[in-house]
Amino acid sequence: MEPTYQSPQFHGGDGLVTPSGSIETNLEGRCTLDEPVMETIMRDLRSIGTKLKYVMLPRARADKGAGLREWDLWGPLVLCLALGIMLSLHAEQASLAFGLVFIIVWVGSGVVTVNALLLKGKISFFQSVCVLGYCIFPLVIAAFCSLMLNVIWLKVIFVVIGFTWATGASVNFMSELLPEDRKALGVYPVWLFYVAIAWLILIS
Repeated sequence: MEPTYQSPQFHGGDGLVTPSGSIETNLEGRCTLDEPVMETIMRDLRSIGTKLKYVMLPRARADKGAGLREWDLWGPLVLCLALGIMLSLHAEQASLAFGLVFIIVWVGSGVVTVNALLLKGKISFFQSVCVLGYCIFPLVIAAFCSLMLNVIWLKVIFVVIGFTWATGASVNFMSELLPEDRKALGVYPVWLFYVAIAWLILIS
């Protein structure tokens, strides 16, 4: 467990108490705010790599996605940008295609997350958005392969595989955090979310 610095509380004469907080430090006792920029970047990249490993490798899901519980939005943002750029390259209205990707990914993941929270799921809003965002990675790969080969029947195969992989990874994680009697209600919107993205890739 990483050590933390806890600021002392001071009581003034008027009964007010100063707010307390904590600053995370690394194993050497140094505050993470003071670490070199490159070290911070490498730490974030390792975190993104761990989450992508969970999505792509079924064996990595044995821990029920423990790595995905530490949410970040850098990975989903990069994947969303990559998918938007690829789908807008051959679109007649590039800006519309790019914007549509952003709307479907972010608004769609938000709606799915709110649904999970209303079903008493044990997950935070940003944690759910993080999981759904990272799990579009197989569909991003499918879009890239479709862009490179540009063969209709191969495109369908790539998208089906990407959709199956993305849905399997996200459902595996989300179902663990939903009540047993409400899993179907929570998982169905997840399936629709990836159907919309897969369909967008197919028609692009």
